Amino acid sequence: MTFTDPASVREHYESEGRLETRRAVWRGDSLGRQPQDVAAAAIASVAPASILEVGCGTGAFAARLRSEHPGARLIATDQSRRMVELTRERGVDARVADVMDLPFGDGSFDVVAAMWMLYHAPGLAGALEQVARVLRPGGLFVAATNGDEHLADLLTDAGGDRLITQFSRENGGAALATQFDHVERSDLATRAVFADHAGAQAYLATFDPGLADALPHFEGEREYAGASCVFTAW
Repeated sequence: MTFTDPASVREHYESEGRLETRRAVWRGDSLGRQPQDVAAAAIASVAPASILEVGCGTGAFAARLRSEHPGARLIATDQSRRMVELTRERGVDARVADVMDLPFGDGSFDVVAAMWMLYHAPGLAGALEQVARVLRPGGLFVAATNGDEHLADLLTDAGGDRLITQFSRENGGAALATQFDHVERSDLATRAVFADHAGAQAYLATFDPGLADALPHFEGEREYAGASCVFTAW
């Protein structure tokens, strides 16, 4: 897929299959922490009365926030109608919306969350302007993403290149600093665990079937290092 091309992104997320294939292989760091845990803890620390998640995917994180903050007004958005449908099935108020043009007034939310989606924005600066606009003054933005070394060994084993994106562990802080006075980053050494060669191929195929076909055969289980992080900004 082309990470920031709107048509490519729409096609990629028109159904949940690819997303679920990728999600299933991830394990936490040496302490068992997943990026979602770090993001949820940051959100809980400000006791929000209103939360917006942009790019909610299948709604797993939004449903967690709904459970952890039952008194808060929570809205989740995604460009994909299928993702919105799945999120609504989890009991979350979910709406079709584009991060480039959020249909909410200025200062509408105490917290905005963006989990692994800003690298897809067709205009990162515009997306961050929209996030900052809908946050109340002093509100918290939480964004999860990956680093340049994320699954680099798997990609290079298959003859590919490292995945360098517009919003990563390496460059995300500078992007956020254009809209926020305070930016912090928490890194996590996540791990992708594949039961066998076919599982690794299935994962690669969600991005590029050619890489999946080129991955040299291996026997048994194999683990590859991730490089995830959670940014908090206010």
